[in-house]
Amino acid sequence: MSKIISVHSFRGGTGKSNTTANIAALLAMDGARVGVVDTDIASPGIHVLFNLDESEMVHSLNDYLWGKCTIEEAAHDVTGHVGGEIKGQIFLIPSSIKPGEIARILREGYDVGLLNDGFRDVVEKMKLDYLLIDTHPGLNEETLLSIAISNALIIILRPDSQDYQGTAVTVDVAKKLDVPKMVMLVNKTPTTFDFDDVRTRVEQTYDATVGAVLPHSDEMMVLASSGIFSIKFPDHPVTKGLKSLVDQVK
Repeated sequence: MSKIISVHSFRGGTGKSNTTANIAALLAMDGARVGVVDTDIASPGIHVLFNLDESEMVHSLNDYLWGKCTIEEAAHDVTGHVGGEIKGQIFLIPSSIKPGEIARILREGYDVGLLNDGFRDVVEKMKLDYLLIDTHPGLNEETLLSIAISNALIIILRPDSQDYQGTAVTVDVAKKLDVPKMVMLVNKTPTTFDFDDVRTRVEQTYDATVGAVLPHSDEMMVLASSGIFSIKFPDHPVTKGLKSLVDQVK
């Protein structure tokens, strides 16, 4: 049975797109057919991690929302772009990075119901095992839709007071929407912290399971979104934590 997994954070800068891309790669390495949708239409970027150049984007999510193409026509096979031994396939539905098209979406909006139809259509027509939704930070109509239709929700936060407060809102909303599975991911944790204490604090604060506590990584910073971290650093603590997370949301 196919699963829809949303990856969300209340604030930007938490590593949401990086996490989504790595989860997609790890699932595909195990043989799954994985779709990834970049619904952060105002500030798209996950295509960079999959080495998908703007010139290769024949269609985007924007085109689908404007009725210019089907959702599957906006899906790009990026399996060969990521390196590593990928047994399955990865299909990316990017958002447009053209300034005029971003401005149009912000100015005119779009039919959120059409987005919902697109999620279900692409899963069915492309026979996906998993659809990962890289959401827009914060809470808006699109984010609420993504959470509501998800089989699993990964909420990312950093060990930061602003993140703790904002994340509480997301967790509360997810519980009210009865998401079948919700897992917290604490990212970019300073290595001077006691990770067990961080896990305990987050679980007690939100009454939710922490799937992993990932350390701040200089290697991740140096990679600078130029590839998939878990493929380039398969034995790194960050990769091991992500693998544990994937096992919990499969």
